[in-house]
Amino acid sequence: MADAEGDPNKFTMRSLAAELGVGVMSLYTYFPTKDAILDGMAAKVLGEMTIPAGADDPATAIRLVAHSILDVMREHPSVGRLLAARLNDNEDAIHGSLELPLRRLVDAGIPGPLAARCYGFVMVFAIGFSSYHLARPWGYSDTDDGSDSAEMRRQREHYYAGRPLARFPTVVELAGDIVDIPGDATFEFGIAALVDAVSREIETHYIEHS
Repeated sequence: MADAEGDPNKFTMRSLAAELGVGVMSLYTYFPTKDAILDGMAAKVLGEMTIPAGADDPATAIRLVAHSILDVMREHPSVGRLLAARLNDNEDAIHGSLELPLRRLVDAGIPGPLAARCYGFVMVFAIGFSSYHLARPWGYSDTDDGSDSAEMRRQREHYYAGRPLARFPTVVELAGDIVDIPGDATFEFGIAALVDAVSREIETHYIEHS
């Protein structure tokens, strides 16, 4: 229900009970508060997150971790909102969303403190990107294939291109590029920049000083 709305705050205990065909008080037998349900949702999704196998170099590890986190948020849009808005101390959630990615980065040769910063960037970037993308579904398509998202993309580009030129000369000029911002190329651009930064950091502060 939260994923359908893209926002975990949109559903209530009453609407959940109605969806399940039970009384509201029956829910409180299992979950004392709505917060407990939200924690359980995060634990379920994040606890089952996996990172595909791949080469053990830093660049590959960063990309695999980044895409694994983004894939979870795309499959379950409400999870990004949950992570951004609340802490979750459930051990399954911590293991899936924190221990496993950090271990993968460290095992790939990224020193612990740098791995923590790298993970922090990836998590915040993925939360922000998935939230931005959620309201701009045309980002899934960069072709003229006749799909709904491609049509939305064309309409949005037309909207930007049609702004008053005197006030929005840059928006009008870059209309075709602006509609590409929610696309995968933007995420890849950000992760490539992170890979470059981490590689330089390792070379400058860890290899040269060792």
